[in-house]
Amino acid sequence: MTAIQYFWRHPLAEQVREEGREQGLEQGLEQGLEQGHIQSRREMTLRILEWRAIPVPDAVRERVETCTDLDQLETWVRRAVHATDATELFTME
Repeated sequence: MTAIQYFWRHPLAEQVREEGREQGLEQGLEQGLEQGHIQSRREMTLRILEWRAIPVPDAVRERVETCTDLDQLETWVRRAVHATDATELFTME
């Protein structure tokens, strides 16, 4: 049992744990940023349609709000600028 306790206090074990924490922090930040971009694109798509006084049916709102593909959301944002109907976001798919 003494050897096991010693291993966890060994400088190499502490270094490995610290590197793991740093990697986890970096990954968490990256995921958080990506999720933030996705959420902002969702909001932007719907907001553009609303600013242009285009009614947004529940089905369109749900599809936009559940999308997790940043590239797809970017496409929908661009389409929202020119659309005359909310369903036109999806017509080219």
